[in-house]
Amino acid sequence: MITTAHAPRPRGRTLRALALAAGAALALTACTGQSTTPDDDTDAGDPQTGGALTVLLDAGYSGAWATGLDPATSNTTGANLPQNAAIFGGLFTLEADDDGSNARIEPNQAESYEWGDDGLTLTITLREGLEFSDGTPFDSEAVLWNWIRELSSGSTGAPTLDLNLELEPQEHSDEFMDSLWAALPEDVDQDTVNARLGALRTVDDRTLEMHFNTVNGALVNGFPSTNMNLIASPTAYEELGAEQFSVTPVAAGPFVVEQNRQNERLHLVRNDSYFKDGLPYLDELTFQAITGDQVMYQTLLSGQGDVIEGMSSTTLIAEAQNNPAVEVYLGAPTSPYVVQLNTRKPPFDDKKAREAIYYATDFASINEGLFKGEGEMTQSFTASGGLFYQAEVEGYREYDPDKAAELVDELGGLTVELGTTDTGVASNVATALQTQWAEAGIDVSLDAKPLGDVITKFTSGEWESMLQTAGAWEPAAGIGVAVRFGSTSPFSGTPLPDGATSAQDAISQGLLSPLDQMLRDAVGTIDEDEREAYYADIAKTISDEAYAPFGMAFSPAQVVRTGVHGPGLTTPIPALAVNSGVLYDRVWVEQ
Repeated sequence: MITTAHAPRPRGRTLRALALAAGAALALTACTGQSTTPDDDTDAGDPQTGGALTVLLDAGYSGAWATGLDPATSNTTGANLPQNAAIFGGLFTLEADDDGSNARIEPNQAESYEWGDDGLTLTITLREGLEFSDGTPFDSEAVLWNWIRELSSGSTGAPTLDLNLELEPQEHSDEFMDSLWAALPEDVDQDTVNARLGALRTVDDRTLEMHFNTVNGALVNGFPSTNMNLIASPTAYEELGAEQFSVTPVAAGPFVVEQNRQNERLHLVRNDSYFKDGLPYLDELTFQAITGDQVMYQTLLSGQGDVIEGMSSTTLIAEAQNNPAVEVYLGAPTSPYVVQLNTRKPPFDDKKAREAIYYATDFASINEGLFKGEGEMTQSFTASGGLFYQAEVEGYREYDPDKAAELVDELGGLTVELGTTDTGVASNVATALQTQWAEAGIDVSLDAKPLGDVITKFTSGEWESMLQTAGAWEPAAGIGVAVRFGSTSPFSGTPLPDGATSAQDAISQGLLSPLDQMLRDAVGTIDEDEREAYYADIAKTISDEAYAPFGMAFSPAQVVRTGVHGPGLTTPIPALAVNSGVLYDRVWVEQ
């Protein structure tokens, strides 16, 4: 057996959920680097217990929880990582050293996990003596009850799992099954539920097994961004009912829900029965939804907030860095800018046209001009905060305007539409690209649209080029490489597999492009060295085929008032989805 207390360290140089997660990444625009004001948070002194904290969240993303906080029915699981971490804690958490390096998955409410030798069985062991805040046991049956609900209730936060559904369903007590059926949608497919009860099994009170048809080497790394990481009290669900439970879920995290005004304000208080001695430090934690960076910043300065999670306005970041009342921390970067080229229609079905874009693009000068050189340049789909990072790719076409102009001449001219979101920095980057490309003789029209319209255009396939961001800590999760370059993703323009007329046709026929196969192989092993080699080949293929030039890496800023400290706020943790995860049980304020 392969026993693991946490995931291996990063190697190398250090339409459902995709629409929401990718949409958030399209909307956010910021520069990146290491924490800047102050240099670090390592001399803050010993944590202090007590106090209250108000966290300001963007109402357009993490501050929106219209579908509630029940993990089985919420469609904003990835966006609501701050609230979920505070209420549920999680079976696993993404941790990092104080400088953002050595990011790794660590068991939290789980004690350990273990892969079978064939990589098809994952055994998870829970910590001993866990209880929900209502005093009921947090045991393997409670976890299984949650997992079945989370996979069967329509949430976009549910992961896609290739479970072995041919195993004989495990027998459970009538009490357990009655409770489970009562918590599932009336129209749920009972045969599918029973099959899942064969693939997901309890071994004893603290141990569960997950059985798969295929190896998924990214599963544990991606677990904290899915609803299956979030375990709620079955007893509380039965007592409260579905509607109230989505408003005031009961779990085993560091805080309990005191008041919830959906999409507006969530007030939490300390969970006195939390399993970690001495934690959480805070007595109270409030999440407040605010519309836009400017209003959030003014709210912070007025004393009505203590933290802004994920500020993306470079103008406001620069202003905050010069304000002694607040401190600014830039996260561990994972998401570079990228110009995606749609190879399925003219002009970018011609490789020469794609090569011309590479040679005409000077992201380094854009980084200097718009981001003051603080962005981290990369030639692949992630940055130094992500797994399998490659800053340079052999044979990558670098800026050469003369070569670009030659290719444009050979093509007899090149006319391009460049799309992006209509947010400030994205539009500025697109305008800079328009200027650069024009110098090579490329005729460029810009199409900046609201986020929803960009998603619609992407999914229609009627686009030529798109300025986006790509990348996540785990390349196979979040806005990872498959979202931007897998042929069946609605947000990709790479070639369809031979014999496929559309992405849906490829899926129905089970067809894969060569790049699709490489992406599948990169997930189909639990050996980190093998995964690193596959992702190096993927980066090389994207470069060789000129599918998309990459630029400076992206990381929103955490802005806090002086005296606030904690992992994910004042020490960086790479982003699981878009914003850095915050471990609120260890956040504290100076008294």
